[in-house]
Amino acid sequence: MQSINSSQIRDLHALEDADLVRMAVQRDEIAFRVIMQRHNRRLYRCARSIVRDDSEAEDIVQEAYVNAFNNLASFRGTASLATWLTRITLNEALARVRRRRPTVDVVELDKAQIIPFPLVAMNPDPERSAAQREIRRLIERAIDDLPEPFRVVFVMRDVEDLGVEETAKLLGLRQATVKTRLHRARRLLRNALDTQLATTLTDAFPFDGTRCARMTDAIVHRLGVPPSPAA
Repeated sequence: MQSINSSQIRDLHALEDADLVRMAVQRDEIAFRVIMQRHNRRLYRCARSIVRDDSEAEDIVQEAYVNAFNNLASFRGTASLATWLTRITLNEALARVRRRRPTVDVVELDKAQIIPFPLVAMNPDPERSAAQREIRRLIERAIDDLPEPFRVVFVMRDVEDLGVEETAKLLGLRQATVKTRLHRARRLLRNALDTQLATTLTDAFPFDGTRCARMTDAIVHRLGVPPSPAA
């Protein structure tokens, strides 16, 4: 595959999602890549909040992208591209859970609760980086231990920072239910984690750099998108 000029990607990053969609419908490789780089982290976090497994979450996101990109012409813009992609990802993740546990139903998401945090990256010196990795692992384990409905709401609201209205629409819940779950989830997490950890949450479940590039390359290859000409 021909290498992509970084300036080409930077130029497209300035475009709105609607412009990128129009280009992607024409099988523009760089548009595909920019869409994925823009939305990879959210989709990965949402998928992982349901399946609690890094590899399976990545696989779910890949399948969701392939499904979405193969049906991109049907995207009408009535919801944002992020919302549309998130719904496809959630449906794929929930379908997998149902196949593993046939008794699990989407309605169960309305019978549980979830939890949130905000995080700030620390200085990248080795000792701080090691400490931050350990803290992140602790936080991720605590999130994984939450009941599924709490876990999904928590990740969407406090880790991914989605609004109450968007979270409610994506999960098919009342806004009041989202707020209640979030409040109860926060109380659960405060009991499980020291308040000092609250400054590191936005770094939980990272999905950038090599992992993001690897997934983007894999999806472009699966879609058979012709390489873009060098600038």
